[in-house]
Amino acid sequence: MPLNIPIVLTWLRIALIPLVVGLFYLPDTWMAPATRDTLAAICFIGAALTDWFDGWLARRWNQTSAFGAFLDPVADKLMVCAALLVLLNLGRVDAFIALIIIGREITISALREWMAQIGASASVAVHRLGKFKTAAQMVAIPCLLYDRPILGVDAAWAGTLLIWVAGVLTVWSMLYYLQRAWPAIRDKSL
Repeated sequence: MPLNIPIVLTWLRIALIPLVVGLFYLPDTWMAPATRDTLAAICFIGAALTDWFDGWLARRWNQTSAFGAFLDPVADKLMVCAALLVLLNLGRVDAFIALIIIGREITISALREWMAQIGASASVAVHRLGKFKTAAQMVAIPCLLYDRPILGVDAAWAGTLLIWVAGVLTVWSMLYYLQRAWPAIRDKSL
């Protein structure tokens, strides 16, 4: 396993997951809910920024690796799924949306794995639809974690709107990837 700054940042993103989740298990006598929500949102934002930054550094410093290419999306999916489960438990996200997003992540991960095994991974390469979906999620989730007004804007309302946008983009991007993969699926299934 190569060890460089981009991979360390990816591991840091994974390490932040139990911190974000753990904050919601602290008794209110240890930390006020507003403080807890603020810290969780800040941790999630920090983790989301490392997602962008580690990829940028890896490309800029020519430190890309097969392990980094594997670990980065795993870290993203773990982070998003953990946050959605916390938000579901808090009643801040609808179960339907959480199921759509988590189900899509599992489906597309499995699809990419299978497509790589048959030598057709290029047909399910990352597309801008997936990037828009990720951007909507990465803004929605900290808004829902924070759950109070920011500069006069209701973060819970904005987060709910954006998570529904992410849900629509989730389905759209999943259908796009499945359509792109269908010829290979059809040919290899016969």
